[in-house]
Amino acid sequence: MPDFKYKSFCWCLGTTSFRTRQFNKLIEEQLGLLHEFRGGTNTAAKWRNLQTAYYDFLKQRGFLSGNAGLPDKDARQKTSGLVDLGLADEERRLTEAGRALLAIAESGQFASNNGLGIARDSHLYLRQLLKASVEVGKSVVRPFVVALRLLSELGTLTYEQFTFLLPLCTNDERTQRVMAAIKGREQVEDVVWETLSAMDNYRAALNFFLNNPASEHTLCAVGMNRKGAKYDKPYFALYEALRRVFLLGEAEAVMDLHHAIRGIKQATRWHAFLFKTTNSKAIAKNPTKQLQRTAFDDVKTEEDFKCTFFRTMHLFKALATLSDYADLNRRYMSTSEILLFRDGKVELDILPRQLFRHAMPTLYAQAFEACALLHADCPLETICPALAFNGEAVVQSVNKELGLALASIGEVYGEVERRRYERFNTLMDSRFDTDALLRIIDLFGQRDEKDNMKQVDEKLGDLVSPNADAPTIFEYVLAIVWYKASQRQGRVLDFMRLSLDADLLPVSHAGGGEADIVYEYGQTAHYPSHDLLLEATLSERSNQRRMEMEPVSRHLGTHLLLHGNKAAYCVFATNHLDINVLSDFQGRKRGTFYDPKDNSRYVRGLKIIPLQTADLRAIVSEQWTYADLYAHFEKAHQANTDDMLAFDWYANHITLVR
Repeated sequence: MPDFKYKSFCWCLGTTSFRTRQFNKLIEEQLGLLHEFRGGTNTAAKWRNLQTAYYDFLKQRGFLSGNAGLPDKDARQKTSGLVDLGLADEERRLTEAGRALLAIAESGQFASNNGLGIARDSHLYLRQLLKASVEVGKSVVRPFVVALRLLSELGTLTYEQFTFLLPLCTNDERTQRVMAAIKGREQVEDVVWETLSAMDNYRAALNFFLNNPASEHTLCAVGMNRKGAKYDKPYFALYEALRRVFLLGEAEAVMDLHHAIRGIKQATRWHAFLFKTTNSKAIAKNPTKQLQRTAFDDVKTEEDFKCTFFRTMHLFKALATLSDYADLNRRYMSTSEILLFRDGKVELDILPRQLFRHAMPTLYAQAFEACALLHADCPLETICPALAFNGEAVVQSVNKELGLALASIGEVYGEVERRRYERFNTLMDSRFDTDALLRIIDLFGQRDEKDNMKQVDEKLGDLVSPNADAPTIFEYVLAIVWYKASQRQGRVLDFMRLSLDADLLPVSHAGGGEADIVYEYGQTAHYPSHDLLLEATLSERSNQRRMEMEPVSRHLGTHLLLHGNKAAYCVFATNHLDINVLSDFQGRKRGTFYDPKDNSRYVRGLKIIPLQTADLRAIVSEQWTYADLYAHFEKAHQANTDDMLAFDWYANHITLVR
């Protein structure tokens, strides 16, 4: 029996074994751990001798849990993405680019310092993605450059095209074919099958299949399963059932077909293809009427049937592989902060679109060759001279595309920011409306149950962003609540001081989300000009006392001394208030905060208003405005609480729950 080998027909960034939530954060954490591990006694050792030790090291540091059957393999998989991106070399030592990213993460300074206006770490990811290449058979391809080529030429890709067609671009010929197929609105399945059927192994396997009797061994041979031939054994029962139904016309075999599908890995896709329903009783009651119209209805000969079966089996396998890779490709490419994934489409943001459209002829010439600069921390123009940022050219290009008359790059940045807030407001309406915010806030209230915490955090990631941890999401949601209460006034994207991806969703970093939200308010008839510090924490009980009691008052006191705005105050939000934290904040009204470097500078009385998630829920559900909140908080602060217990102060004067 011949052994037909599986061959890659597409590319993928990274490995599916490291498809994880909080992607940026865990990459940064592992860079730090790998750098530490490779120091000391492990400096000179070969990576092949250190893999199991590194796995144990990650467990000791809490980076992973459980017991892998092959710890050395797990260590390779955990680090292979770092190698692919050029952040570590084959010996798992940090490269110049890896050390640069680690330095950014450790500094916590992510603010943009580049012409594209993206975060510093995202700009580094962008540079690495432009250099990163993958080998597919005898071809070398830079996936991100190819993606930019398609987006520059076509403007947008649908999620379906991003998932199933983009990774087929492994050389220039295929890239041109994929672009033509998209322009011609060809069926995705036809383009994928065309790619497979052009490969020698698929042609040889089909020829063998057509010239030999069908059997379990035959199907295992021509199935070319990547994990091993034995995994394709269930296909013979499916083959036999399909043959009886469509070639022999045995209506009574429809139920056998329904049951045979269950043993196939791509069972869901097969069932949706063949049946109108998954209900066994409905199929048993009227078998033939529950069948979909498919290519199997047109088979007339054994050869026709075999060709149709072979095509469908391998097409569904390929589609499953591409679906599996799509999430990973999106995660890696999203680190660049230049791609927008919205409304079922993928596109470049405004400034990157102009830059790469101009540079594409030169940049695309590098698309199918490895980059010698992969490990270097180098500027865009070193990677490709055409990527040098030209402000004047960008202004002209933006004006031409958008039909505007902007006079300077500063005005372009202003237009980009305006559109950014348009997108954010759309996000508030579509993804974070009242009902959605209430669901999210309610989940935070459930996090105190340790057994439930992991599940709750996964739900929070699904509702907000899988690339952010729960504390970062809490801070992001608090900013949204305040933005809506403020009638969407104020530069909240600046105020929240969080890292956001191109879709304006939060991103966690290894340094944590400890930045305060500082909301700036101008004078109105309802309140004076002032700053509001929003402090968010999910720490509990003793941790809340240790981590928040002193820092919150210090942050507010320092802010008051630095800015001199006596009306500035702080709102402290958490899921459940610790009574001693509450008592401490109550007493700050009568205390004095001194500048530790100059005792002559001090602030008398700090206004700190503690809230729980139940209060945030009330703000959203009862649509409190900030003007009303300010008046309520000021009244609570001015109340005479000298002889009042802390909880009574909160219950009688602060809480918004009615």
